[in-house]
Amino acid sequence: MVLAAGYGKRMRNLTSSKPKPLVEFMGRPLIDHVMDRLSQAGVKRAVVNVHHFADLLQENLKGRANPVIEISDERGELLETGGGIRKALPLLGGGPFLLVNSDSLWIEGETPNLLRIASAFDRNTMRALLLLASTGRSIGYDGRGDYALQPDGTIERRAADGTAPYVYAGVAILTPEFFEHAPQGAFPIGQLFDRAEANRTLYGLPMDGTFLHVGTPEAVTAAEQAITAAQG
Repeated sequence: MVLAAGYGKRMRNLTSSKPKPLVEFMGRPLIDHVMDRLSQAGVKRAVVNVHHFADLLQENLKGRANPVIEISDERGELLETGGGIRKALPLLGGGPFLLVNSDSLWIEGETPNLLRIASAFDRNTMRALLLLASTGRSIGYDGRGDYALQPDGTIERRAADGTAPYVYAGVAILTPEFFEHAPQGAFPIGQLFDRAEANRTLYGLPMDGTFLHVGTPEAVTAAEQAITAAQG
């Protein structure tokens, strides 16, 4: 599942005429980089939700053969992250599935992170496994972190006035059971993360590599510079 329906408000003028997934990064739309990474990890089919400039996004995706794209249409109502996934569940099958934000980027470490998170997922104990990036190894991120990792692999959200060593990198593996008794309509996925945390079924996997947080135009530039430096 690729989340691509949001407005990208922090991108300001860059999203006044296009959706955030089509903002250029290293000369190509953000979502193209995400799709390439999914293809490299062996993903054969991706469900993409659309709302903001939906026609432009579908036009960009329609020539994609690998992975094959299926659209979850939210033109009538933007359902936020949680509601968007819940609406798409019938398209995602009955087993665990990969969730990726359409702007989730990173510089890989030794082992591709999508393969690492797939290998680490245990359906017997986990309802959700989140890919976490170290705040100290993230480009373009200036927040106070999201989660602390516990010795058993579960994670706990930072206190409102505190800090945490890891930020959610926009990649997770979820199960259909994770959405049992979820709200109807629009709601943020973080609401279900909090519920799973309380049930001790929310786990985290530290990223191997450098997270590229591209939430603002300035962060896009910083991320491009980081990739150029890594390649050079």
